[in-house]
Amino acid sequence: MLEYRPLGRTGIKVSNLCLGCMMFGGRTTPTDAANIIHRALDAGINFLDSANVYNLGRSEEATGAALKESGRRHDVVLATKVHGKMGEGPNDLGNTRRHIIDQCEQSLRRLQTDYIDLYQVHRPQPDVPIDETLRALDDLVRSGKVRYIGTSTFAAWQVVESLWASKEYGLNRFVCEQPPYNILDRRIERELLPMAHTYGIGVIPWSPLGGGLLTGKYHRGEPPPEDTRFADIGTNRMRARRWTESFFDVVDALEPLAQAKGCTVAQFALAWCVQQPFVTSPIIGPRTMEQFEDNFGALAIEITDEDRKAVDAVVPRGGVVSPFYEGDFGPHPFRV
Repeated sequence: MLEYRPLGRTGIKVSNLCLGCMMFGGRTTPTDAANIIHRALDAGINFLDSANVYNLGRSEEATGAALKESGRRHDVVLATKVHGKMGEGPNDLGNTRRHIIDQCEQSLRRLQTDYIDLYQVHRPQPDVPIDETLRALDDLVRSGKVRYIGTSTFAAWQVVESLWASKEYGLNRFVCEQPPYNILDRRIERELLPMAHTYGIGVIPWSPLGGGLLTGKYHRGEPPPEDTRFADIGTNRMRARRWTESFFDVVDALEPLAQAKGCTVAQFALAWCVQQPFVTSPIIGPRTMEQFEDNFGALAIEITDEDRKAVDAVVPRGGVVSPFYEGDFGPHPFRV
């Protein structure tokens, strides 16, 4: 069922599904994006997530236009992100003060708002000191342009380092982390989830459906359909790594579990993520209204202890069969 959960230690409440806006302004037209946003708001979802790099700003533009049209900006916890490359210059990316301050202004303009509820660092950058990043974000919070700050795809130690820096220098702390988390990649259960629970960090998983691998649309021995995200696995190294024989075994095991509940594999996988311990609000990324309705239907699915045991038998706790939890987690000399 739809419920509202605390976002870390902030006290504000967010819906247990977050509407991801990555497809908006790209394959999903601004008109279709507005229809999905209006449907989500009417359904009770109050949490929207975008990023400056999504379709090079067009996602934020489509999201901002839809919220302005709805007249319900105040009802929404609006999140966006900064880090990715937004220009051709050497300083048009990253977690530096210069880039963060500049891109916040740009995001505010595109979103047609005077404040961002949750401003997140899209990826870690070990060659930029965390206090450089935090001081810029702290200034944005103190100026009223940002309400809360968070991270995405940080290692547990990087989040803890940031908490130390915030305490040491009297800066606003990160309130949430946005990691990849799905049945195919459960590695955040090893350290990140216990850390988040210990320090009051909200957890907003991205890719709860494994980028579509857990939707049941892909079949063993057949190439990915042309209109799907994995159609380019021949040239996309990241997606090629995720296209493993093992993920088909997982989907095969999930199908009877979903059938027993009268739901789709996607709904079962999403419901599993929503109902995992310490999870705040998984991010769905519908391209169409049909996909949104299927995703939203996951909230009606109850995951039992027996269901969890069945999933654990296929992918053990903390295990991985298709890699999503990959980031710049350490100093350069230790990369492999």
